Amino acid sequence: MAELRARWHQSLAEIPEPAWDGLLADDLPFYRWRWLRQLEASGSVVPRQGWQGCHLGLWSGDTLLAVAPLYLKGHSYAEFIFDQSFAQLAGQLGLRYYPKLVGMSPVSPVQGYRFLIAPGEDAAGLTALMLELIDRFCRDQGLLSCNFLYVDPQWQPLAEAAGCAAWVNQQSQWSNPGHRHFDDYLASFNANQRRNIKRERKAVGAAGLQVTPLVGEAIPPAMVERMHDFYAQHCERWGPWGSKYLTEPFFAAVGADPALRRALVLFSAHRGDPGDPVAMSLCVRGGDHLWGRYWGSEVAIDCLHFEVCYYAPIAWAIEAGIRHFDPGAGGSHKRRRGFVAQPRVSLHRWSDPRFDAILRDWLPGANAEMLREIAAINAELPFTADYDPPHVPGTLPLPHSPPACPDPPAAG
Repeated sequence: MAELRARWHQSLAEIPEPAWDGLLADDLPFYRWRWLRQLEASGSVVPRQGWQGCHLGLWSGDTLLAVAPLYLKGHSYAEFIFDQSFAQLAGQLGLRYYPKLVGMSPVSPVQGYRFLIAPGEDAAGLTALMLELIDRFCRDQGLLSCNFLYVDPQWQPLAEAAGCAAWVNQQSQWSNPGHRHFDDYLASFNANQRRNIKRERKAVGAAGLQVTPLVGEAIPPAMVERMHDFYAQHCERWGPWGSKYLTEPFFAAVGADPALRRALVLFSAHRGDPGDPVAMSLCVRGGDHLWGRYWGSEVAIDCLHFEVCYYAPIAWAIEAGIRHFDPGAGGSHKRRRGFVAQPRVSLHRWSDPRFDAILRDWLPGANAEMLREIAAINAELPFTADYDPPHVPGTLPLPHSPPACPDPPAAG
C-alpha cells in the first residue's frame, strides 16, 4: 500500500468534487459531493445547527483513496435512530454523551452508509485503518462514541470484523415483486384493503384534484423552491416536533443545479396546472431506488397524504422500473399500503470500557427482540410480500416469509 496521509476535513469545500464522487460505487444521491456540500452552504448542516463536518480522508499525495463522511453532533435530532437511552446511561455513569461522532447523510434516514474507498484498494484493510484513526481521534477529543447509521449491508461485515457493534432498528420499504401496472399492486392486497385503497384514491379525485409527477431536469427550478414552502408549512403544524432541518436556500440551490435536480421527482397535486399545486411531495431517485423525503399541503383533504406520498409514487415507480421505494422514517400506517418492515443496522464504537461492556451485553437480546417484532409486523400485512430477514450476529435466526394474509370470508 502506498504511503498514506490522514486528514480531517471540516467541510466538503476542502475536498475536490471529482475526488469525492470518484469514490462512489453506486448511484446514491445523498452521498454525492454536491448534495452534501449544499447542505453545508445553505446553512442546513452547520455547527450552529449542531452539525460540524469532520470527514476523515486518506490521501496518497494529491489522490484521495478513501473518505469517511462524519459529523460531530451536539444532539441526536435528524438521525431517526433513537439513542436517547444511551445518553441516559452515559449520565448514570457520569459520562458526557455529547458531542458524538456520527456517520450518515445528514437528515436522511437512507440505507447505504459506508467508507468511500477507491476501486481496487484493500477495502477491509482501509476500513480497519480508518477505524483505528477514528478511535484515536475520539480518545484525543474525549468523545464517548462513534456511530455509523443506516449502513450498507455489503460494508457492514468489514466494519464488524474491525470491532463495530451492530444495533438493529426497523424501517418500511416497498419492493416491486414484478408488478407491471398499479392494478397488479392492488391485486396483491386482500379484498378489504383493496377497497380501502380505491376509496382513498377516489376521495382525492372527488375533491377535484389530480396528481402529476414532475421528473428530473424537466422540473422548473421554481417548483423546487415552492417545495420548501410546503415542507416548512407541514413542519410548522407539528410545532416544536416539526423537525424542520432544511433551509430555503437548500431547496433553491437544488432547484438551480441541473445535476441535483436530475435526481428529483416531485408529485404535484393540482386542480389545473401542475405548476400551481395545492400539495406536493418531494422524492429522490437513484438507480432502481426511490426515496420519499418531504411533503406539504395547503388544503385539508381526506387521504391526500396517502395519494401524494404513497400511491402516486408507487404507480410512477412501477412504470419507471424502480424496484424499491423507501417512504421515509416512521408511520405504522405505511404497512397497510404496501410497505414491509425491514431491519436497518447501525454500527457503534464506544471509548469507555464500562459503557462499551454494558451495551455489547445488551445488544444481542435487543436485536433478537427487534427481529421478532419485525416478523410479527409482517405476519399481519394485508398483502402478499416477500420478506427474508437477515441473520444478525449474536441473534437467533428467524423463520422466512410469513404466509400471505388470506382474503376474509365473504359477508353472509
